[in-house]
Amino acid sequence: MEESQTPFLPSDISESIPSHNAGRLHLDGHGFRGLPFIQGFKKRGHGSRSWIKIDENGNSKVLELDKAAIMRHCSLPARDLRLLDPLFIYPSTILGRDKAIVVSLEQIRCIITAQEVILMNSLDGCVVEYESELCKRLQSSKDQSDDLPFEFRALELALELTCMSLDAQVTELEMEIYPLLDELASSINTLNLERARRLKGHLLALTQRVQKVRDELEHLMDDDGDMAEMHLTEKKQRSEGYPLNDLCFQSNTSGEAKVHSISAPVSPVGSVSGVQKLQRAFSTIVSSSKHASVISSSNSGENIAQLEMLLEAYFVVIDNSFSKLLSLKEYIDDTEDLINIKLGNVQNHLIQFELLLTAATFVATIFAAVTGVFGTNFTATIFDYPSAFTWVLLITGIFCCLLYSSFLFYFRHKKLFPL
Repeated sequence: MEESQTPFLPSDISESIPSHNAGRLHLDGHGFRGLPFIQGFKKRGHGSRSWIKIDENGNSKVLELDKAAIMRHCSLPARDLRLLDPLFIYPSTILGRDKAIVVSLEQIRCIITAQEVILMNSLDGCVVEYESELCKRLQSSKDQSDDLPFEFRALELALELTCMSLDAQVTELEMEIYPLLDELASSINTLNLERARRLKGHLLALTQRVQKVRDELEHLMDDDGDMAEMHLTEKKQRSEGYPLNDLCFQSNTSGEAKVHSISAPVSPVGSVSGVQKLQRAFSTIVSSSKHASVISSSNSGENIAQLEMLLEAYFVVIDNSFSKLLSLKEYIDDTEDLINIKLGNVQNHLIQFELLLTAATFVATIFAAVTGVFGTNFTATIFDYPSAFTWVLLITGIFCCLLYSSFLFYFRHKKLFPL
């Protein structure tokens, strides 16, 4: 694997701004002289970025390219390159274009053509692994025949690393969430609730990312037109074959025209025979083109089936990860329901205790009212008997106990709580 600062697309690089003019801006309608912040903004929007070019033989080169050079080389619109911009966050996308496949899967952002892969240079582990693994596979299969074309092998590796990375994150999240939820179900405290809230947010974000990759693969498998657009090698061979047929047709027609122009004045019989020859030649070309179209359509059908099987294999992997996330979310919801049930049960016990306390307070208030009445300074015949006040307190206490028992019997009859 070779890495060097080798220039790429000399015609494109030569059109970039020279370095000695980078410190000033001309009055050309795009900026003003002497404004460094406008210069920095313009450089950030149209400056070069570091890319990694990987060819069919597994050789890699680090290049400095701007958007205009990539757009001209790969025939891509500017909106497709925005998907690869690290300054913006876009969901995972796979787009098939005329001469390239734009891949934006998590941290792997690249442009795949029929002969090379232009990968955005980054220090991320997925990008480094993608570069090294792709170069290794291309170099090992250099002398071996592979059924998959170059663009499918590059796309397969991007899907493989993306699915493996997402599945590893799902497994790591499972190892964190399941023990926490089991602990939270047994003991509810603020620390565990805060950890559960944080992990649930992480779960929702990861579910959205996995679902986007899953939906993108499902959309590609459902649309044969999009899969046909991704057969770059076949389209390249077809575009290289058609000009040869057109050239042969032009040479044949020009040769016949020269023969007729050199000969003597043509009789009506000769002109009719010439028209018949042209008709036969045209019918032969039409039949050959129909035969070629049938062959190309059959090859396209085989390639679509081949790509569909490739996408289906990784769709199963990402769908399995998505099912794990759904199961994890259901487990969290079940744990939340269990916690709510426990909190509701505690709240019911508090309400029961409050009822008992309220009834006891009411009974005690009656007893206190009786003792308060007899504690006032008034004259009554009952005070002439020394044991009379004792009987009053005893009767009042028995009445309060009976009243409190009646409250308990009423609560039990209404099934407010088991006693």
